[in-house]
Amino acid sequence: MAKKEFKSGFVSIIGRPNVGKSTLMNQIIGQKIAIMSDKPQTTRNKIHGVYTSQNGQIVFLDTPGIHKPTSKLGDYMSKVAHGTLGEVDAVLFLVDVADGIGGGDRYIIEQLKHIETPVILVLNKIDLVQPEALLAVITNYKDLYNFAEIVPVSALKGNNVTTLLEQIIRYLPEGPQYYPADQITDHPEQFVCAELVREKILHMTREEIPHSIAVQIEDMRVEPNGVVHISAVIFVERDSQKGIVIGKQGALLKEIGRQARRDIETLLGSKTFLELWVKVKKDWRNQDRVLRDLGFRHD
Repeated sequence: MAKKEFKSGFVSIIGRPNVGKSTLMNQIIGQKIAIMSDKPQTTRNKIHGVYTSQNGQIVFLDTPGIHKPTSKLGDYMSKVAHGTLGEVDAVLFLVDVADGIGGGDRYIIEQLKHIETPVILVLNKIDLVQPEALLAVITNYKDLYNFAEIVPVSALKGNNVTTLLEQIIRYLPEGPQYYPADQITDHPEQFVCAELVREKILHMTREEIPHSIAVQIEDMRVEPNGVVHISAVIFVERDSQKGIVIGKQGALLKEIGRQARRDIETLLGSKTFLELWVKVKKDWRNQDRVLRDLGFRHD
């Protein structure tokens, strides 16, 4: 009996900010590697998630949401998102069916017309709309672009995600297994830990704070007793923001640390001691050197 071919390849997840790209990534992988928030521009780097089954391996790139840049950081994020489209074997274009087609979706579709990569339209949040409304949305999108496949899902609840994975595998070439079957990301643990800290800040702060935050792991080591010791710095742009993140008598920073440590311990499988510091780095989002130091590189 002939051995079933093994397929592998790279797939980019694109879409407007806040349509559920990171939620879908985490649902597929089965563990949190991409942070989630209801605030736009949560994802800043390409997150490489790895899904492996008996007949294939998919390496996902969860890109920053495509949007009009307002800073050098925003420009970086936009270039990252656009740059992945020609590098991959398939593109997942994720849209929020509860929102309908917006100007941002139309803008992305115009960008897709310049590539030859197969594009799978993923209609997310189907749990929030009636079936007849979903059919109307599908018809509207079909009129705008010739999608290779159209797959409705609920990234949050996992509905139809297995079908989506089966469709993706169809468009991948026969190829090697790039990563071990138990590996779910190619990012260093330090990167994921920093993102988990940033996620908690996004959840607990308002207004201008989320976009002014960056987190950098300065030290990460395993103590003789097996406890992982992590020292992280939270960068903000102004002194007033530092006070907000620390909170009254340090209460908010303490809660950020408590919640982040819980997720980090789940990720690492080890008891963790997390030490957080808040520092002001004025206007860091528009300083090339600072952006490079924080890991925002076009390459």
